[in-house]
Amino acid sequence: MASRMAKPCALRLGFRQIKGFAEKDATTLIRARAGGYVAPRDLWRRAGLGGGALDRLAHADAFRSLGLDRRQALWALKGLGPPPLPLFAASEALAEPQRTRPEPALPEMTLGQHVAEDYTALSLSLKRHPVAFLRPELARDGMVRAADLAGLPLDRRLAIAGLVLVRQRPGTASGVIFVTIEDETGVANLILWPAVFEAYRRVALGASLLGCIGRLQREGIVMHIVAERLLDLSPRLRQLRRPNQAADDVPPRRPPDTADLKIQSRDFH
Repeated sequence: MASRMAKPCALRLGFRQIKGFAEKDATTLIRARAGGYVAPRDLWRRAGLGGGALDRLAHADAFRSLGLDRRQALWALKGLGPPPLPLFAASEALAEPQRTRPEPALPEMTLGQHVAEDYTALSLSLKRHPVAFLRPELARDGMVRAADLAGLPLDRRLAIAGLVLVRQRPGTASGVIFVTIEDETGVANLILWPAVFEAYRRVALGASLLGCIGRLQREGIVMHIVAERLLDLSPRLRQLRRPNQAADDVPPRRPPDTADLKIQSRDFH
């Protein structure tokens, strides 16, 4: 029997992913949406959410389902005041005249800026992996991709970089640190012997984007890199926040390359 191709599926991220978004606000939003919302003003009126909750939704790019990216949504929210009282929300909707105003030509955010804001608001992004933006310069520095490891000879000395996902120091490992990093192609496992960890303690514990120079080894089916040197490449993530000068001609409030992008890792002891 010919196998049927699986239909593509979409995964919807829950409101719990949004940093600072209260459960009570999520519950209120869900209860009031009925057949759905058509615009930020509609959500504001019917759900009665305060400005802080609406801003968190906008920063998390939650209004994209209404056809607005985060910058457009934030602009739309600027014209809203305190939420109307529930008793008067329906009558206000009927009595309110339809107002039309020209939409401003807002500077378009780059994909890198969207990814950076996704990580700030959600700790992840489905748009693109941050390391993908840095791949050309990482390649120039001789950094291999995680997906390339399987095809490389064992005991080869190499360089690799990725976002730090997990740091572990099991009590039975005699002080050995295990670090999992991720690039746009997959994950790589690093082993830090105590002497290397002590030499690069600040980098090992503080870097969001970690570079590693070491030797490729295999234990069963698991490949890992025994670290000899660590590099804190986190400042390179600032490039994601840089505007596209051709499209973004509005001066930013602060130099975009000074805003660090923090990647949250899961650290176990």
